Amino acid sequence: MMPRLIPEQDQVLEMLRRTGAFREGHFVYPSGQHTPHYFQMPLAFRYYDTARVLAVALSRKLRLEKDVSSALPKVSIISPSPGGIPVAFAVREALSAEQIYWAEREEGKRMFRQYVNAGEVHPCVIVDDISRTGTALQETVELVRALGAQVIGCGVIVRFRSSPANLEVPGSDPVPILSLADFDAKWYDDGQSCGECKRDAPVEHVRF
Repeated sequence: MMPRLIPEQDQVLEMLRRTGAFREGHFVYPSGQHTPHYFQMPLAFRYYDTARVLAVALSRKLRLEKDVSSALPKVSIISPSPGGIPVAFAVREALSAEQIYWAEREEGKRMFRQYVNAGEVHPCVIVDDISRTGTALQETVELVRALGAQVIGCGVIVRFRSSPANLEVPGSDPVPILSLADFDAKWYDDGQSCGECKRDAPVEHVRF
C-alpha cells in the first residue's frame, strides 16, 4: 500500500500552480513550438515547505523500490542538470544517501561538474524536477555507466506522458521513471496549428 504521505497527483499540480511553477496560458518556446502550459519547476523549490513535501514524497516512492531500499545509505543521488540540483539535495537528505553528483551539458556533451574517479560512485538514483522527453535522464545513464556505476532507480516530480516511462539500461532490466505527477502535455509545431493562437490568446515567450 502506498504511504499516505505521498500526495495525490492533483495535490502535486496544485502545489506547483500555487508556487508559480505550473502556469496555464499561451506560451512560445525558442524552438517555435506553442503550448498552453509552462513548467518552471525551480519556483516550487524556492519555498522550503513545498520543497520538503515534494522531496519526501519522491523519496518515499523511491524507497518502495527494493533495489533502492536495500542499497541505502550507500547510494549516489544524481541530477542530470543544474535545474534538478534542488531536487537532488532534498531527496538525498530525505533518503540519508551518502553521495550526490550533478551534471550539465558543455559543448553538446553531458558531463559531471565534479571531478569523479571511476569506481568511486555508489549505485545511483537519478532524480530531476521534470522529464519532458527523457533525453537528459537517458544521457545520465550513459554517463553513470561510463564510471562503472549501476543505475538502481529514477524519480522526477513531473513526467510528461509523451516521454518514456522507463530508463533503458544496457545489460540490465529497464528502470521505471517514478513520478509524483504524470502530465498530458500539448504541443503545437507552430502558430498556425496552435489553438491558443486561433483564440487570439496573449502570447508569452519562454525558455526551458
